Amino acid sequence: MVATASAGLRLPAREIHPARIGPNAILQLVPVLEETGGAALRDRLLKQAGIATLPTGEGMIPQEPAARLHQALREELGPRAADLATEAGSRTADYILAHRIPPTAQSLLRMMPRPLAAHALARAIGKHAWTFAGSGAFRVRDRWHFSLAHNPIVAGERSDAPLCHWHAAVFARLYQRLVDPNVVCRETTCCAMGSPACRFELQA
Repeated sequence: MVATASAGLRLPAREIHPARIGPNAILQLVPVLEETGGAALRDRLLKQAGIATLPTGEGMIPQEPAARLHQALREELGPRAADLATEAGSRTADYILAHRIPPTAQSLLRMMPRPLAAHALARAIGKHAWTFAGSGAFRVRDRWHFSLAHNPIVAGERSDAPLCHWHAAVFARLYQRLVDPNVVCRETTCCAMGSPACRFELQA
């Protein structure tokens, strides 16, 4: 017979690990803040987000500080925040291209017919979604459509318009560099609008 807690056995407490996200959610936004508002804006938003030390970039980080920084950006700058988040997302994609996707793989994607390249890139994005989705549930609906349920970057926010400009910019830049330079990415629904998932549509 297996002993249970109700029979008096003390079971070890389950170890709970915080949800994690890639450090570029912070690291690529910080220089954009500096270029826009100098050290004053950078330091003010980092303080609001409770970030005393920047990530090293060598590993995944807890998602909460990244989410707080993006939310502080939107609260502080309002409509202007979209442009800064878009720039940070583009720089995140540039980092991925420079450090995470081998040049041979990039060359192969560029040589493929557009539908095949989009399919291969979408699969790769889905496979590595843990780097940008955090605790959210990412889904590749097809090669041109993604969804992210329970997106932690907008958790608790309410908006009449989509807020996930950082994610959209990452997807757009990757597709522009590897599939078609004319691709744009549009967020059609957002968790902040009350939708069960943020949905992204890519088209050229």
